[in-house]
Amino acid sequence: MLSFTGGLKVFVALEPVDLRKSFSGLEGLVSERLGEDLRQGALFVFTNRRHTRLKILYWDGTGLWLAIKRLEQGTFSWPKSIEPGRVKLKLTPEALAMLTDGIDLRGAKLRPWYEREN
Repeated sequence: MLSFTGGLKVFVALEPVDLRKSFSGLEGLVSERLGEDLRQGALFVFTNRRHTRLKILYWDGTGLWLAIKRLEQGTFSWPKSIEPGRVKLKLTPEALAMLTDGIDLRGAKLRPWYEREN
């Protein structure tokens, strides 16, 4: 299980991408498609069309990190946009940990005692 601090921003690209892209290609997607600055210290999460792989891009102040996860079986429960034209979704670090651990976030909600103010 991944663990992140509560103040960390996490942005998920809602549309699948070509995961053959590496640092530069994903960096371009962050600025062009998601409209974010990579160097703001957020995690940017991408998936492939079949939702069997994901990549996380992160700038730590000195360089880029690229984390990759490939599922041996099954798929990630990837969020879908309910608003036309929406390209990204902001998640809490806890929701990202649940997503990467295989928990289906549809219909799930954090109890009020578990929520943090950002």
